[in-house]
Amino acid sequence: MEKLLIRGQNRLKGSLQIHGAKNSVLPIMAATLLSGNCVIHNCPRLTDVDAACNILSFLGAKNKREGDSILVQEATGDYCCIPDDLMRMMRSSIVFLGAIIAKCGEARISMPGGCELGPRPIDLHLAALEKLGVSIEEDHGYLNCRVKERLHGAKIALPFPSVGATENILIAATLAEGETIIQNAAREPEITDLAAFLIACGAKINLTKDGGLRVEGVKSLHPAEHRVIPDRIAAATYLSCAAATGGDVLLTDVCTEHLSAVLPCFEEMGCQVLTTPDSIRLKSDGPLKPLRYVRTMPYPGFPTDAQSPLMAAACLAEGSSIFVENIFESRYKHVPELQRMGADIKVEGRIAVVHGVRELHSASVRCTDLRGGAAIAAAALAAQGESELLQIEHIDRGYEHFEQNLASIGADIRRLK
Repeated sequence: MEKLLIRGQNRLKGSLQIHGAKNSVLPIMAATLLSGNCVIHNCPRLTDVDAACNILSFLGAKNKREGDSILVQEATGDYCCIPDDLMRMMRSSIVFLGAIIAKCGEARISMPGGCELGPRPIDLHLAALEKLGVSIEEDHGYLNCRVKERLHGAKIALPFPSVGATENILIAATLAEGETIIQNAAREPEITDLAAFLIACGAKINLTKDGGLRVEGVKSLHPAEHRVIPDRIAAATYLSCAAATGGDVLLTDVCTEHLSAVLPCFEEMGCQVLTTPDSIRLKSDGPLKPLRYVRTMPYPGFPTDAQSPLMAAACLAEGSSIFVENIFESRYKHVPELQRMGADIKVEGRIAVVHGVRELHSASVRCTDLRGGAAIAAAALAAQGESELLQIEHIDRGYEHFEQNLASIGADIRRLK
């Protein structure tokens, strides 16, 4: 196992290029099963992306990386089963389900995490696919999915704008017979990016008047070349690191529009934010001010993935900040680790009240999850002394060259076995 050692209180200063969006690459790679011989550019080197490549290989779609591009060949054979060990490699592996069913007419996958069926987000995926004509049975931790002849279009109203469910429906519906309408579809930039790739492959996708998605099924898709959008959550994380350390950091290769709900938070904290359409400069000169109210919401609201890193910066604000988590129930797992570093945070259900402290101190802490790990790293960058971060495999799931990027702008950080 590896760990990060971070000696804090070094002001971050310099320029960083933001890598491609993890949450775009994964569903796009799943969709290549339906087109084959595709070239996907701006793919970050992440363990989650590696996991997606392994799943594609198992399903008969050979792939290789050339720089920041991944070349995916047309899948040979009708492999329709993903074994448990590959499903467990990444939580979002369920996004392959719609693609496999559309390609093979059947699928057998283990449930992510091996959990029992019940009221959880995956149920939105399954209920939507059933409306497209898929029969689903549980078999000792596996899901057996079948279509009698061909998927058919349907009107699907999602009870919640789930990103993963929208992606699965969108991919499957491209080859369904007839028209599919997705009401209350997720509107995240990553959904738009997936749709752009599918359209480049010959899919017919349009927005409805009420903001939903209309998909007119086609008989087949053809190969395409596509460049993935920048990772808005990676950008928000590095901005949080800069704010926490009183830094002056320029981010390039970003889409500023995708961060429209995040940037005002840094301005509220007293940071100077200068933007162009594809760059963001954040300067943090004085003590941070508190955030009155940060509420996570589906896009275009404040993203849940940016909540943890921003909270790390708020730990050093002069006053109290309030966070309300509306997307995930267990999104505060990083709080006890921040408290080990001297943070004053009170959690009650979905609400976290952060009372700013004058300084954080070093500690031996563990990364609880992907974004929580990034938050703990941000706090360590601002803390006194040298902190030890364990279980950093979580960070490697979503941040390319994390410690190298931070070191390039002045952080004292190194990775050790």
